[in-house]
Amino acid sequence: MLDRFDREISYLRISVTEHCNLLCSYCVPAGCVLKQSNEDRLSAETIIRIVRESETIGIRKVRLTGGEPLVRKDIVEIVAGIKSCRHVEHLAMTTNAVLLPRYAERLREAGLDAVNISLDSLDDGKYAELTRNGRLEHAMRGVETARSVGFAVKINMVVFNETEDDEVAEMQRFCDENGMELQLINHYDLTSTKLNRYRFDRPPNCLECNRIRLLADGCLKPCLHSNDEIPVDMDNICESLERAVLAKPLYGTVCTNRSMVQIGG
Repeated sequence: MLDRFDREISYLRISVTEHCNLLCSYCVPAGCVLKQSNEDRLSAETIIRIVRESETIGIRKVRLTGGEPLVRKDIVEIVAGIKSCRHVEHLAMTTNAVLLPRYAERLREAGLDAVNISLDSLDDGKYAELTRNGRLEHAMRGVETARSVGFAVKINMVVFNETEDDEVAEMQRFCDENGMELQLINHYDLTSTKLNRYRFDRPPNCLECNRIRLLADGCLKPCLHSNDEIPVDMDNICESLERAVLAKPLYGTVCTNRSMVQIGG
C-alpha cells in the first residue's frame, strides 16, 4: 500500500513487550516506569491475527522487537504463527541476545529468518555501563548461539559522540571474522527533532521510510518520531492498518509520549 507521499509501506515492526532484561541508558530513560502488565499487552493470537490482516495491505517484512522480545514465554508461538502467514517473506527479530541460548534453536525451527543483536561495545566495562550492569559474556554467548543454529546475524551498534573510531573498527573486525554484518546506528533522542542527515546506517531518511509499528498495547504508530497513534479496532483491523499508513507524515519530528523501550526503534 502507498502512503500519501507514494512510499510503499511493506514493513511492520511489532513491539511484543515493553519489558526488558537490560536497562540500556539510551533506551530506558532515567525514571522511566513501565506499567504494562501481561493483561495490557497483545496476546500471541491477536498479534498473529493482525499480521494476517496486514498482508492484505502489502506487508511483506515483519520484525519483532521490544523491549526484549525473548522475555515473552510465548515468543516461539508468535514466530511460528507469523511464519505461517503465506505472504510474509522475511521475519526477523531484534534482541540483546542474552536469552538466545535458551530459545535460538526453537526459534530457528519455528521459521525465524534473522536476528539483529544489539551490541554497542566489546569492552566489559563499557557494556556494563551502557546496559546498567549487563554482562558482556552473556551477550557474546547469545551471538555464538545465533551463529551456530544458522541465523543471518546483524550486529546493531549505537555510536555516540564519545565513541572512538577504534571501537567501531574493532566491532567491524569482530563481525568480519564471524561472518556477520555490522549496522551502525547514530545515537538519537526521540524528543529532539528528527534529522535526515546521519553519519551511519540508521536511522533511515524519512523519504525512504517503508514501515509502520504495532506497539505491545495494541496501538499502531505511523512514525517513530511522532506522537500520533491509532488504536487497532479488532472489528476492522484492515481499516486501522490503512489509517496508520495514510497517517504517516512526510518527515518525522519528535516523540514525547513514548520512550524507545516502548516502541522498539
